[in-house]
Amino acid sequence: MNQQFFSTPVSLRQTAVTDDFWNRAIELVRKEVIPYQWDAINDRVPGAAPSWCMRNFRVAAHLMRDKRQKGAAFVPPSYTFRGFEALPEDPAHPEEDRFYGFVFQDTDFSKWIEAVGYSLARHPDPELEKIADEAIDLVCAAQTEDGYLDTYYIINGMDAALTNLRDHHELYCLGHLIEGAVAYYQGTGKDKLLKAACGFADYIADRFGPEEGKCHGYPGHEIAEMALVRLYEVTGEERYLNLSRYFIDQRGQEPNYFIQEERDRAARAGQVLRRPSTDPAYHQAHKPVREQDEAVGHAVRAVYLYSGMADAARLTGDKALFEACSRLWDNIVRKKLYVTGGIGGTHVGEAFSYAYDLPNDTAYSETCAAIGLVFFARRMLQISPESRYADVMEQALYNTVLAGMALDGKSFFYVNPLSVVPEACERDKRLQHVKHVRQKWFGCACCPPNIARLASSVAQYAWTESEDILYTHLYLGGFVEKRFGDQTLKLDIASRFPWDGHVVATIHAEQPVNGTLAFRVPGWTDDARVSSDKERRDRSGYVYLTGRWQDGDTVVLDFPMPIRMLTADPRVREDIGKVAFTRGPITFCAEEADNGANLHLLRVDRTRLELPGEGLSIKPQTTFGHHTLALTLPGLRQPLPEEGALYHPFAVPDEEQVTITLIPYYAWANRGPGEMSVFIRI
Repeated sequence: MNQQFFSTPVSLRQTAVTDDFWNRAIELVRKEVIPYQWDAINDRVPGAAPSWCMRNFRVAAHLMRDKRQKGAAFVPPSYTFRGFEALPEDPAHPEEDRFYGFVFQDTDFSKWIEAVGYSLARHPDPELEKIADEAIDLVCAAQTEDGYLDTYYIINGMDAALTNLRDHHELYCLGHLIEGAVAYYQGTGKDKLLKAACGFADYIADRFGPEEGKCHGYPGHEIAEMALVRLYEVTGEERYLNLSRYFIDQRGQEPNYFIQEERDRAARAGQVLRRPSTDPAYHQAHKPVREQDEAVGHAVRAVYLYSGMADAARLTGDKALFEACSRLWDNIVRKKLYVTGGIGGTHVGEAFSYAYDLPNDTAYSETCAAIGLVFFARRMLQISPESRYADVMEQALYNTVLAGMALDGKSFFYVNPLSVVPEACERDKRLQHVKHVRQKWFGCACCPPNIARLASSVAQYAWTESEDILYTHLYLGGFVEKRFGDQTLKLDIASRFPWDGHVVATIHAEQPVNGTLAFRVPGWTDDARVSSDKERRDRSGYVYLTGRWQDGDTVVLDFPMPIRMLTADPRVREDIGKVAFTRGPITFCAEEADNGANLHLLRVDRTRLELPGEGLSIKPQTTFGHHTLALTLPGLRQPLPEEGALYHPFAVPDEEQVTITLIPYYAWANRGPGEMSVFIRI
């Protein structure tokens, strides 16, 4: 671990994203998604699954206020914006004093407020801030006097709090509360929610640790590990970093905490646990983290854990922990990563499957898992700036992450398959997890607000900084400011990514600035060219330019974007005899809207592929409401015969010549139901 290269994300206040591609996504989140999700978590989206989130906070706040008033006449809180005047209408007629939804329902708010914080950092909005402040008032009103803040137990009774860490997500709720509170504090300067998060973290820190009498457990669903690091970096309180390290170090130790916890619950119920109900590997608790070398179990939990491990390794200089992160990263990328940047090959446990098991039609590839992979990638970049980490981060961002949200921001995918036949999704129970149209909301609504918080903060994945280096990992059009000593340099990026690889970086500075600018060379390009008059050195896929920068200096970067026809490792049985097409960071797919039904009957015509004028070509496309590119290539289609015998003697089929059209994967399922396939026969 070379600490010389350690970096941190650049503050959103020092950045702006202005290019057509990402600015569209950020503005969509700001203007459409954040208001839509506010309605969703207040159960005001007709036809959508109820969230119950803000309703639960309201009930918990009422209970806490009743408790504090000690029998005084109840006075409802006076919230002025629509949503808290009454409980939502529901056919089930919910009772006022009951909790509804999943045990982790509180996190719908936490992820929403995180996206709001990021949005307000760059786009002040008094009306949105007022709504957010009043929502924060409600959430804080639900907190107990000793700092606990989880509505499931506040409403249902505190007797069983922290007795089911494996399944009941209290520490997961803590983690998301911290993430949201920090983002809102950094975006607005307001610390009410941050203080509430610190109170909850203090409550947990007082009860967990190696000391006798304390709980020796750790989160069943990870995120607290990286959230506590973030809280430490904002507050400087060592106890938060120590708590994160404790959770990481304790995980997987013997005796296994989750097994013992389940045994204790059985004993309290007068039963004997004969065998654990869940394999510890599902929770990445099957062995100590420094001994793990294969990504296993629930994919989201895994990459959240690995992100926290990388954070802790960076701050503590723990070489063994970083080496474990490196092994786990390599296992994912070499054996368990979809060409779309998705992870999680099986719906059973929403989990990583065995090596090279990457089915296309039954893929789980959860949106949150791709987002977690982005988290993990950036944290590895902060420790070791190598382009291979940024390549995967970019691959996940431009494909699976963006595919998780419709282009209007009002419907979402939880699962991101690489092959879809609508009839199969509707009639085959083995595919019941796969949807061929995006959903308005989910009862387990982790993915929609996760997309919003990531898109709103994407600049923090594009640029990181150390004391004397500014790193550019992603080529977003916009600007970033960086202080070198007493001087400030503004780097203005002109980019048309992901469609064009020509980038011009212009320096603005009132006074000459001495420092280093590091630019990533993407792994998908050949013959990259970087033009600058500064001293240059190349390291691990980055070009470091060092010198005295003056106002008007430029760096010109050209990254050719060839169309690449990729084939999977032959151990991936699903993809034998098939290819996928990518260009730059974009993975493409075939849709029924362009190519007709029965996409499985198509194959690439290799003979014509090499002919002048008949090979791969690129054409602009405006079908999706913004500038995109489509690929066209020569293909062959096998016609369907008249129905007859199910099996018949083999004969080479007569195939007709066709043109296959491919669109960006992130844009599929925006033109109504239809088939889709990333891989095509060749």
